[in-house]
Amino acid sequence: MNNQHIIKTAKSTIQLEAAAINKMADFIEEGFVKAINIIAAAEGRLVISGIGKSAIIAQKMVATFNSTGTPSLFMHAADAVHGDLGMIQKNDVVIIISKSGDSPEIKVLATLIKSFGNTLIGMVGNTSSFLAGICDIVLNTTIDEEACPNNLAPTTSTTAQMVMGDALAVCLMKVKGFETADFARFHPGGMLGKRLYLRVSDLSSQNEQPAVFSTAAIREVIVEMTRKRLGVTAVVNSNNTVAGIITDGDLRRMLEKNADFSALQATDIMSPKPAMIDCAMLAADALELMKTKDISQLIVTENDQYKGIIHLHDLIKEGII
Repeated sequence: MNNQHIIKTAKSTIQLEAAAINKMADFIEEGFVKAINIIAAAEGRLVISGIGKSAIIAQKMVATFNSTGTPSLFMHAADAVHGDLGMIQKNDVVIIISKSGDSPEIKVLATLIKSFGNTLIGMVGNTSSFLAGICDIVLNTTIDEEACPNNLAPTTSTTAQMVMGDALAVCLMKVKGFETADFARFHPGGMLGKRLYLRVSDLSSQNEQPAVFSTAAIREVIVEMTRKRLGVTAVVNSNNTVAGIITDGDLRRMLEKNADFSALQATDIMSPKPAMIDCAMLAADALELMKTKDISQLIVTENDQYKGIIHLHDLIKEGII
């Protein structure tokens, strides 16, 4: 198998699976809508089961549902008949995933769940199967062929199952009004979580708060910037409102223009109307403002009062970037 054959096979696999996914749009009918409404209104949880590769897809679906506001549990079809059926409660909705819909474990499990009285949804690739006939709602994931050259290994079929699961999750998010704030509650860890919940004040409060009055001598400005180690200082008024900002760049430009700066004050070299951000804003918003302004720090305020500095390095350190 030469390199060109490898490339051709890879492209063929992608194209075949993409065609199968496009065809699935025709399977979104009233049954899908009914499934969404039942799951959204359920007082219990969503239990998802399968066997083989379908069990792996079920686990992925459970993870997606849990992180997007639909409490879910995974139950392996083989383990269900050996005690795990005990996890199914009266008000739970059950989804069984199967390509054939006719494997022995699936037949036994589907029959038992129906006897419990739970709503049973079958995500199945064979609409003439036992599972399709016994379940309350059928989610059709039929494919024409697997991408596997022998048409055996679950490839296109598991992709179809994955996409149908994502379609369910996204629609449930819309129905339930699941917003960014809700997402943040379920994803507090890592960069994603930090972008959704970390506030400007969480970072700026860890920094020094360099500040001088507008009448401060340049020597005082330099000492303040050096001592607070942020390469910047705010220039404040007597009521602690912000009059301007002085950066190390402002100092360099002053030195280039003035051989004698003994008579200069902070107001002479500051940049008036600096970029500022409220301490309650998200740190991710601070990053976007820095990008827009092409700057590396922002003055932080609260109710128009100076509260400190947030620096690009703070965002890098916390993994926001």
